[in-house]
Amino acid sequence: MRWQAYHTPATIDEALALLSRYGGAAQLVAGGTDLILDVQQGNHATPQALIDVTTIRGLDAICEQDGWVVIGAATTHAAIEASPLIRRYGTALAESCSVVGGPQVRNVATIGGNVAHALPAADGTIGLLALNAEVQVCTWNGSAVECTWQPLLSIFAGPGKNRLAINQMIGAFRFPMRTERTGSAFDRIMRPQGVALPILGVAAQVTLDENGERATAVTIALGPAGPIPFRATESEAILLAAPRLDEEAIEAAIVAAQRQAELRTSKHRASKEYRHEMVAVLLRRVLPKAIERAQSRSTFG
Repeated sequence: MRWQAYHTPATIDEALALLSRYGGAAQLVAGGTDLILDVQQGNHATPQALIDVTTIRGLDAICEQDGWVVIGAATTHAAIEASPLIRRYGTALAESCSVVGGPQVRNVATIGGNVAHALPAADGTIGLLALNAEVQVCTWNGSAVECTWQPLLSIFAGPGKNRLAINQMIGAFRFPMRTERTGSAFDRIMRPQGVALPILGVAAQVTLDENGERATAVTIALGPAGPIPFRATESEAILLAAPRLDEEAIEAAIVAAQRQAELRTSKHRASKEYRHEMVAVLLRRVLPKAIERAQSRSTFG
């Protein structure tokens, strides 16, 4: 395993110009925790060149911007876990990033790499999806970079495959700043195999009405439950229609999630039947926790 060149660009423009120049033979890298293993295991061809985006100023920033929490693509999982801004407005994301690998991995692995690797079980991706996050895609047009925001799921093509072209990279992620009557949570079941391998992860965000009884917004994300990260939209609809977010409503949402999810048996993770049962276990943990947090963030009545 040996690449011929290693670049440290100072700007996104420079990074994408380099990426385009190599015509698909170069690879963007930040933490490199996925890429290096993939190359070693024969799952990814050795790139001709690596382009290290951690040298780009501001690409690891976490900030508040026009009602959004914005996270640079090169932000590490450890930084997200420790961020007061994310812990306040996006608790599910802080919790999901806190279980990625071990401390050494979280100190170097980035949220951009987590998403770009496009695995449906990626913890950071599940956390972002529950927060209705958007992704900033930056495109080199031959002379300059154009960056646009688009829905997070729009860049997923299948397991381990994203829709980014050779002149594109992820610049940042953002999710709406919501605290009033809003709470989120994440939990997962994993199989330790040297690294923490997710069997199933679940994240949810709930916004309550002024009385704290009905949901005015619900997002539920699961993974792996299909070829790309999965939104349990049927469960969300059931909770939005329920007169109260009680045990009956949660159980109905669980049945809907189990029905909608595309679960399969994996020799590395678990059987389809086991995952089916774990959907219920995790939703019974995550939904009440998200509701409780939403109730604690407002005075009702």
